[in-house]
Amino acid sequence: MAYLPHPRWKALTLALPFPFTTIALGQGQPINATHVLALLVLIAYYHAIRLLHHRLSIVPSIGLGLGLYVLSSHMLLSIVPIQPASFPICIGIIGLLAIALFVWQPPRSEPHHRTPLPVYLKLPTVIAVVGLLIYLKSSLQGFATLFPLVGVVGLYEARKSLWSVCRQAPIFTLGMCALLTAAYTTQTLLGLTAALSIGWGMYLIIILPLTLRMWRREDANGATAGNL
Repeated sequence: MAYLPHPRWKALTLALPFPFTTIALGQGQPINATHVLALLVLIAYYHAIRLLHHRLSIVPSIGLGLGLYVLSSHMLLSIVPIQPASFPICIGIIGLLAIALFVWQPPRSEPHHRTPLPVYLKLPTVIAVVGLLIYLKSSLQGFATLFPLVGVVGLYEARKSLWSVCRQAPIFTLGMCALLTAAYTTQTLLGLTAALSIGWGMYLIIILPLTLRMWRREDANGATAGNL
């Protein structure tokens, strides 16, 4: 992602749910409400880092964001009953929130840039984050699947286009709501692997047209601004 200069491509790359799929299959646990609630925590994580970065450098901002993710996950696990009735309620509430954010967040001009983290820093950072995830995996339950495994390095490398990342987050959330719903309804019959494969198809059906619509809106606004 560091070598993609345009903010929109950085944001889209960060939104592909490969880490989620890998962790979900590794856990082998059925999809439930914790996976949906993790979307809410992830949105808060992105926006917290964006806001913190107004006053702090990106590294402590990401560190505080990770702390927020872990603490929020444990808090929600302690107060939200994880039962079948919780799943559709969480999908409905978080889906509506994502739609509201998609409509509310206007496009902003951000610089094209390449900001790769050096390999000698990237590798130990990834190892440390993976180690933290392994340590927390059992206690976080479904929240572990959306733990920002790629997002730590990814947000450092996209630190000049955090608004674009946050604008992509509602689209990612809507796509993930479709993925999780498809997986939840088919996992008992087909098994988790096949259910996630179907979910990926639903994810792409949602995310691709919404992303293209957002890009067209950005281009139209840019053209309008250029004519003023």
